[in-house]
Amino acid sequence: MPAMSDAEIRTALTSLPAWNVVGGELTRQFRFRDFVEAFGFMAQVAAVQEQLDHHATITNTWADVRLAVSTHSEGGITAKDFELARRVDERAGNAR
Repeated sequence: MPAMSDAEIRTALTSLPAWNVVGGELTRQFRFRDFVEAFGFMAQVAAVQEQLDHHATITNTWADVRLAVSTHSEGGITAKDFELARRVDERAGNAR
């Protein structure tokens, strides 16, 4: 799956407005009510990543979770990254 062009990424981002491109990765910050809710979300994301065989970098600080994803083998962001982002958003629940 080849890396997307900047124009393709901008178009794809219109369907995922909470996501941004930072440092060549598709990123989003989530804020939950507490650590337990954040941890539960991370467990759901882990299951999705295993299903897709595609893994984001996840950073957690108490109720905050940050995801960053790119397709390293393709040297950039691919449609696979956007699929992971869509599935993650479906599980975000009450996150801000």
